[in-house]
Amino acid sequence: MVCKWLDKSGISQQWLSKSSGVGRTAISNLTQGNSVHTPNAQAIKKIMKAIKKIDPNAKVDDFFDI
Repeated sequence: MVCKWLDKSGISQQWLSKSSGVGRTAISNLTQGNSVHTPNAQAIKKIMKAIKKIDPNAKVDDFFDI
């Protein structure tokens, strides 16, 4: 879900990593969609804060199955 949003918005994984403070490997795993690791609550909060800089109406449920 994150991958589709990045592509649609023209945002790079690198931007999301820098803006959120979440490591590039974790972001890469999210965008592959087949990661067996779900980010912890703190990482999700950081990622959502960065995403909301671009899309203030974004919701956690749009990106993560919680």
